[in-house]
Amino acid sequence: MDRSKLDEATLAFIGSGTMAEAMINGLLNQQLVEPARIVAAGPRSQRGEALAERYGVRWTTDNEKAAEEGQVVVLSVKPQVLKTVVPQVRGHLRRQDLVLSIVAGAPIKLLADGMAHASVVRAMPNTPGQIGRGITVWTASEEVGPGARRQAQSILGALGEEIYVEDEDYLDMATALSGTGPAYVFLFMEAMIDAGVHLGFSRRVATQLVMQTMEGAVAYARQSDLHVAELRNQVTSPGGTSAEAGYHLEKGGLRTVISRAIWAAYQRSRALGQGRRRGELPENDA
Repeated sequence: MDRSKLDEATLAFIGSGTMAEAMINGLLNQQLVEPARIVAAGPRSQRGEALAERYGVRWTTDNEKAAEEGQVVVLSVKPQVLKTVVPQVRGHLRRQDLVLSIVAGAPIKLLADGMAHASVVRAMPNTPGQIGRGITVWTASEEVGPGARRQAQSILGALGEEIYVEDEDYLDMATALSGTGPAYVFLFMEAMIDAGVHLGFSRRVATQLVMQTMEGAVAYARQSDLHVAELRNQVTSPGGTSAEAGYHLEKGGLRTVISRAIWAAYQRSRALGQGRRRGELPENDA
């Protein structure tokens, strides 16, 4: 990692929500950049003041000012407001600046054309990045040089693991699988906890049992060389409780429901990139 180049750069976050804060926190914890070299931009001054107090960073409600200050400009806004933000950034970037976007569904071409700026990295992190345990899939335009790629890798590495891909199509896939993935896990955990309460456990004990079961299962799977299907078979005795539970999960179509949900999330990510509202068909299908 060419750390000196990141040390010398000012990072401007256009959008100062949860993921922006996670990135700021990770960068500061790993001492990759000084607080004074971070600018957080957002519409609410109260939020900016809170970030300044918590991390010592600078803040502004002026996206144009933030873009002018940053050598690395992180787009961390919701997809719905991207059309408003991109024109504000346009014309305030220098050729050597790097734009790093974590906006779901927004393709590099859309961003590059909208900002009249070719050096763009597109990334899809997930919420465990808030504690440095996330995973981010990212790619870059051809105009992003080796030094800028190292900068992007350092920034995204502050959130946890990172995977670089050549094909941008993988970003929408990652949005559906890992970006949205924690929501699926939380829903499954919620259902297990509710079932535990139905059995007779207190909610506190049911939550503790489910949390540790999930964490332990993932840790065990990580250190094992076995396929997850083999791991499941290890705990599924003929005629036993796991076999009975598994039968009902399969009968209820768990695999199909999960697959359809992830496919729907993938389609939604692509629709967001095309600026379509939920349920709106592409122009050639209308």
